[in-house]
Amino acid sequence: MRDIITLACEQCKSRNYTTTKNKRKTPDKLVFKKYCAVCRTHTSHKETK
Repeated sequence: MRDIITLACEQCKSRNYTTTKNKRKTPDKLVFKKYCAVCRTHTSHKETK
């Protein structure tokens, strides 16, 4: 039931991280504050396709 998703930086749109989530329990898109190596700062990363 857990699917692999990709997290992308909301500022530069680079896809930096992958994680898993349970689509049945969390149907909305995930947003995390993570470090972006391209921007060199902590930014919010949103779930992408």
